[in-house]
Parts: sequence; C-alpha cells; structure tokens
Amino acid sequence: MELRVFTEPQQGATYDDLLAVAITAEAMGFGAFFRSDHYLAMGGNGEPGPTDAWISLAGLARDTDTIRLGTLVTSATFRLPGPLAIAVANVDQMSQGRVELGLGAGWFDEEHTAYGIPFPPTGERFDRLEESLELITGLWATPPGRTFDFAGDHFSVKDSPALPKPMQRPRPPVIVGGRGARRTPRLAARFADEYNIPFDTPEFTRDQFARVRRACIDLGRDPAELVYSNALVLCVGRDDAEVRRRAAAIGRDPEELRATGVAGTADEAVDVLGRYAEAGASRVYLQLLDLADLDHLAVVADRVMPQV
Repeated sequence: MELRVFTEPQQGATYDDLLAVAITAEAMGFGAFFRSDHYLAMGGNGEPGPTDAWISLAGLARDTDTIRLGTLVTSATFRLPGPLAIAVANVDQMSQGRVELGLGAGWFDEEHTAYGIPFPPTGERFDRLEESLELITGLWATPPGRTFDFAGDHFSVKDSPALPKPMQRPRPPVIVGGRGARRTPRLAARFADEYNIPFDTPEFTRDQFARVRRACIDLGRDPAELVYSNALVLCVGRDDAEVRRRAAAIGRDPEELRATGVAGTADEAVDVLGRYAEAGASRVYLQLLDLADLDHLAVVADRVMPQV
C-alpha cells in the first residue's frame, strides 16, 4: 500500500509550513504531498489565511525534487476549466511531471459566500464538474498542431490550440472522489485514473469500490485501470500517551479517531490499513492536521510504512 500525505492549509498555514511538510514527506519516502483546495477554515479563524492550491503547488514544484504533488480535491466552482487546464499543465512542467489533479463539484457553501464565488445547486455543480472533466482531459489529449472544440451547456470551446501540454503522457493523473452512489461512480469510470473515498469505513469502501467497478464495466472499461484509494485522518504515536497528545493538539478524542481514522500505536495503524487494503484500497492519503508536528510523519515512516 502506498501512503501519501494530505494537508488542510485552510485551517491556518503559510507556504513555508506546507514546504516543511512536503520536504519532510519527500525525505521520508511518502508517495505524494497533497493539499485540499479550500478558502475558508472549518472551525477556528484560519489565520494567517488561505493559500491558493495551485499557486502553492507551483512553488512546491520548484522547491521539491521527487515527491508527487496534487489536490484532493480542486473545486470545479473555483476555476474555469480552460484556465485550470493551463495552470495544471504549467505546474506539471515546473515539477518535471509530478502533478496530479483531483477535481470535485464543490460543497462548502460558506467559503463561496465569503469570497464571492457563485455556488449553484447540487445538480448544476455536478453538470459543471462533468463538463470540466471532459474539457480539461480533451484539451490535454489534443495532438500538437490540432485544435479542440467542445460545446456544453455551461462551457464551450472553439478552435482552442489546446496549449500548453503537460509533461506527463498521456496526461497528469485525474482523481475523482466522493460517496455518491450513482453519478460519482459514472464520472470516475469515464474520466478518472484514480477513485478516492474520503473519511469512511472499510465496509462502505468495499461497497463503493464495487459500484465504481460496475460503472467501468458498463462503459466497457477495465476496472483494473483505476487506482482505488481512501483519505483518512492520521493520529499515530509511539505509545498511548503520544497518541493522546496528538489527538489533543487537533481537538479530537483518541477513541473517536481510532474508530474513524488511522490512529493509535503503529501496530493499530497497520491493522487499520490492512482492513482498507482488504476492502480494495491500494493507496491511502493520511490527513495531517497539525502541520508543525513533523515528528508525526517520522513515526509513520519508521514504524508503519515498512509493514504496509
């Protein structure tokens, strides 16, 4: 199982905070550094304020060397799909081909209100997500020297030169995630290279992965082409006292974290990850909420990673 680091900078983090975590994760052998794409804290004041996901990833593309970088997930409500395709391709070039794009419909109404971003109803948001996925992947797939056209209900493109091209071929990996029973699996089957389930149980994971596999078969796609992953909060310590200290630092109860995340001692964490592996996950994004606690990553790298 591949372990990746997943951060929530909207809760309060500078670019330098993110860089310290990314460099540490890179040195310790984690598969990737990912960040959320949010503009408003979910609890707390969020000081010093949010960092833009793709601007910060552009900086990390130049300030790191080998670790993969991406979003879990970029909100389709935040950016027009054409400019987003350009931005991701630029960052892919800047990183020498290390970028991945997670893209979702958007859900956090309050952050849209706080920063003047339109927030359509759920159905329209998913329509826009579907068109964004089709448009972005279509731009990247257009051969050099050819143009790209797309006519949708929300976005249309005519005679686009479909530039720039990302470094990765055929494209940067695309991640679709969520718990929806019908439309989300279809979008993953049609567009994604990876399907991710955020913060849910092994039992739900098993059932939802099965829905995605069935959606792939319905579209004539081999389900084995997708990577299947989970995102789970991290709270691991060398002993119970360290677990309690880390839980207190993020305002959570240790037993609640043990029930819902990758939490406890290293042996407990290995057991949890094993249950997700049995449910079909080959990759887990470990949500690191205390970005100042770099030793947390050391515990996982030294005591958990070698066992999974």
